[in-house]
Amino acid sequence: MNSTKVKKSNGISSWPEDDRPREKLLKNGAEALSNSELLAILLRTGVRGTSAIDLARQIVEKFGSFRNMIQTDARDWKAFKGLGPAKIAQIQAALEIGKRFREVEILKGRQKISCSRDVVEIIMPQMRDLKTEVFKVIYLNSNNRIIQISNAATGTVNHAMPIVREIVHAALQKFAAAIICVHNHPSANITPSAEDKKFTQELIAAGKLMEIKVLDHIIVGDGAFYSFAEEGII
Repeated sequence: MNSTKVKKSNGISSWPEDDRPREKLLKNGAEALSNSELLAILLRTGVRGTSAIDLARQIVEKFGSFRNMIQTDARDWKAFKGLGPAKIAQIQAALEIGKRFREVEILKGRQKISCSRDVVEIIMPQMRDLKTEVFKVIYLNSNNRIIQISNAATGTVNHAMPIVREIVHAALQKFAAAIICVHNHPSANITPSAEDKKFTQELIAAGKLMEIKVLDHIIVGDGAFYSFAEEGII
């Protein structure tokens, strides 16, 4: 009597349909999925000996949250053997889309800025985890509604030097009536440096010449911020 060996599959395709992340999402909505299941859909396939869902669980366990995955480089992913640059790029692209979603929604509604907290709520999720200094400028119309949020400069871990003339020139091009500057301190120490203070005064002076108000300069750390306007410096 001939016996036939049946190869056992541990892949997601062998699971009941209701347990497969993609089918579960289509049936119940994305909110019904765990972080690992959402990540498994991005991965699509696993690596040798590991299913996509198991690989996703390992990634979530290592980094703890999607937020922690945002500011990573190739060295942080070396522990996952067989996970190539294409899959890593897919994950990072999806995370970046999530970061930008809130800004797009805000710009659609041309949100009005009334205080520094309004700015921080928009910018903090994008900047709190950055490993280098990034300097952003928020351009506002005469009603203090957002026209655009742009990167003015990217620096090293400790330093970003935006150019006053370029910021003012961009404001004129966008017909902005006012601007708010925001940059991060990767060290999480939000105390302004002497250079931060000097730059702010130079920008205010240049803005006055061109009739562009500098409403605030905000420094963000991890969950905290410093506002020049709230401190009475502007």
